[in-house]
Amino acid sequence: MDADAASLAANLQAIRARIDAACRAAGRDPGEVRLLPVSKTVAEARLRQAYALGVRELGENKVQEAMAKSEAMADLEDLRWVLIGHLQTNKAKYAARFASEFQALDSLRVAQALDARLQKLGRAIDVLVQVNTSGEASKFGLPPEEVPAFSSLRVRGLMTLALFSDDEARVRPCFVRLRELRDRLRQEAPDGIAMDELSMGMSGDFELAIAEGATTVRVGT
Repeated sequence: MDADAASLAANLQAIRARIDAACRAAGRDPGEVRLLPVSKTVAEARLRQAYALGVRELGENKVQEAMAKSEAMADLEDLRWVLIGHLQTNKAKYAARFASEFQALDSLRVAQALDARLQKLGRAIDVLVQVNTSGEASKFGLPPEEVPAFSSLRVRGLMTLALFSDDEARVRPCFVRLRELRDRLRQEAPDGIAMDELSMGMSGDFELAIAEGATTVRVGT
């Protein structure tokens, strides 16, 4: 293993150890939390190193960058591409071609455009609804009170971006709101809608998110 691959292996091991420790502190099973490495701007060679180390899912923010990578790495047939950034309606046709999961569903128009493309291709993908739990105008996502309008879609859960802050007292409520909303919607969800997933927490706050029930953490840094 060369130096770059060894460094990546050490980073992965360290992140997984922190996830395990956060789960133990919260009284949770580490198997309940998925690590989603975020690979935006990362070169193909580095991603192939990650694959060789066992990574089978990669999170991407920009659909066209992700599609180019998926085409270049099509030989890795079990590698899943997860879109975690805002998707414009006119780019739904690209996402439908390769994405295995979309974690940033933030409007009914995008949902309809993506669903129409997927039907034409005979594909289906899991989606998470992005919820703006921080209330910041700069963030995409639905206000929590509008999420039930999506209850007829094939939604697997919810996603949010917390406030970017070192103040735990400001960050934690973003995660609490998403968990409480998910729990409420799960009681109301029709048959076939699981509503089990909570994608929340990134490089700077994923341990706090795990304490509040995250099932997926998105780590890039």
